[in-house]
Amino acid sequence: MKRFAIFLNLTAFLLSGGCGAPPEERRSLETPFEADKQPVQESWNLDLALTDTGIKKASLRAAHAEEFQREGKSVYILEGGVAVAFYGNTGNSPTTITADRAVVHENQDIEAYGNVVATSGQTVLKTTYLKRTAEDRLIRSNSHVAISDPDGTVQGIGFESDEALKKYRIFKASGEALVK
Repeated sequence: MKRFAIFLNLTAFLLSGGCGAPPEERRSLETPFEADKQPVQESWNLDLALTDTGIKKASLRAAHAEEFQREGKSVYILEGGVAVAFYGNTGNSPTTITADRAVVHENQDIEAYGNVVATSGQTVLKTTYLKRTAEDRLIRSNSHVAISDPDGTVQGIGFESDEALKKYRIFKASGEALVK
């Protein structure tokens, strides 16, 4: 009988308390709803493969993704750890980019932010910001970058490379390398 009374008291407490944010976090009734700041759709544990005539061109993974409509265009915000792989024309030997978060624009440009690491073969690029443009398939950064390969490490501010990290330019460069 005591367990039943405790259950009734707890039920009455929960029903009288209601649900909602703490009073200091509640919106006033005058707060307007802003549709452009709300996602059109959300996904969790996203894992996509992009193919063209059966050839894998890219893959994308993210813990959380939101799609927003801005000025009639879709913008995707990816968070919680992001991994993108580009496979080139053959579908083999990917270039991978990992980051804390990323933005994918409707034209398929990708911007990566926070702990960005791009890897292709034995070449590893580390930076805080990176942008891959779909039109010319180049990878760029205007932040500090460090590129390591078996011959050494080069650092600098600003960077531009092909998608495979084979032909790159570093602006304001410094570093150490093995000269053969």
